[in-house]
Amino acid sequence: MNDVLLRAENVSKHFGGLVANDNVSLSVYKGKTHAILGPNGAGKSTLINMLSGDLTCSSGSVFLGNLDVTHLQPNERSLLGIGRSYQKTNIFPTFTVLENCRLAAQSREPRLGAVFSSASNYEPYKNLAEKAIWETGLEGYESRVASALSHGEQRQLELAIVLATQPSVLLLDEPLAGMGSEESFQMIDLLKKLVKTHGILLVEHDMDAVFAIADIITVMVNGSVLMTDTPDRVRASAEVQQAYFGH
Repeated sequence: MNDVLLRAENVSKHFGGLVANDNVSLSVYKGKTHAILGPNGAGKSTLINMLSGDLTCSSGSVFLGNLDVTHLQPNERSLLGIGRSYQKTNIFPTFTVLENCRLAAQSREPRLGAVFSSASNYEPYKNLAEKAIWETGLEGYESRVASALSHGEQRQLELAIVLATQPSVLLLDEPLAGMGSEESFQMIDLLKKLVKTHGILLVEHDMDAVFAIADIITVMVNGSVLMTDTPDRVRASAEVQQAYFGH
């Protein structure tokens, strides 16, 4: 259990009479990529939203390490080490790449009473931002306005923004959404690098990408876990094939 960074224990989410998640349990390990697969409506994004704090759990618990974070807000979980990206790219389009990342870095190290000094000249913020830019392969783009980046580069920037907050766990909701094949390959390579120093939980519809990078796969159907196992065993499972393709 020492390598478990984040875990869900029997978490459920009810929207009135609709059960979106039903007693779901999983663990995210340091140095491992855990992918969540399932048909549309399986409850994948709902689960990530409960882990990040964007949705409250109807029941069950969420732990970051040994700390129960079930009732903490998203910003509180972020400060403790949970980084989150969304299906829709979230960046500041009129700011430069460096400014986007520096703003994220500022959230980690607030300087109370420093209202009359420039954050842009504060070295620790700049160092965190530049490190995140380098980690995501955007070095050389620091002064480029975010809206001028390609879609794939904007997704890289979103990851850089997350990394500037110094997370231990990355929750990624469809990080390859809308990408062409070349951009997808670049993102896969980036995730393979990042998992060496983080735990990653991702939702992704690109099956080839999932089987290329996942160490563990959880398959969800109708809000419940159908199977959690290695990619090879998931690929060979008749139950999984039934869930996706029917008879």
